[in-house]
Amino acid sequence: MGVAGMTGWLIALGGLFGASGVALSAMAAHSPEGANLKTAADFLLVHGPAFFALAALARAQALPRWVIVAGALALALGLAFFAGDLTRRSFTGYRLFPMAAPTGGTLMILGWAWFALAGIFSALRPAKPAKTD
Repeated sequence: MGVAGMTGWLIALGGLFGASGVALSAMAAHSPEGANLKTAADFLLVHGPAFFALAALARAQALPRWVIVAGALALALGLAFFAGDLTRRSFTGYRLFPMAAPTGGTLMILGWAWFALAGIFSALRPAKPAKTD
C-alpha cells in the first residue's frame, strides 16, 4: 500500500471514529444509563482527530510507513475493542468478548507509547547531510 492509500484509510478511520463518537454522545444524552456510552463516545472523539494527524505524518513521511501502520493498527483495534465493548454492554447487557475493554485499553496505551518511542528515536537520529550538487 502506498502513502496515498494509507493516508486515505487513516482519514476514513478518523471520520468513522469521529462520526461514531458524535452519535454515541447523542445516544448517551438521551439514555438514563448512558455512562458507558459517554465514555465510549469520549474515546472515539479524542482518537478520531488523531487519525487525521497520523494521515498528515504519513503524507509528510515524518516516520517510516511501517511505524505508522503498526501504531495506527494498535490504536484502531484498541479503540474498537474498548468502545465496542462499552457500547454493546449499554445496548445488550453483554460484553463484546471477555476482557474486551481492558484489552482495548491496553492496545491504545501501547499504540500511544509506540508513537512516543518513534518520536524519541526520530529526534535522536542523526540528521541526513544536505545534498550539494
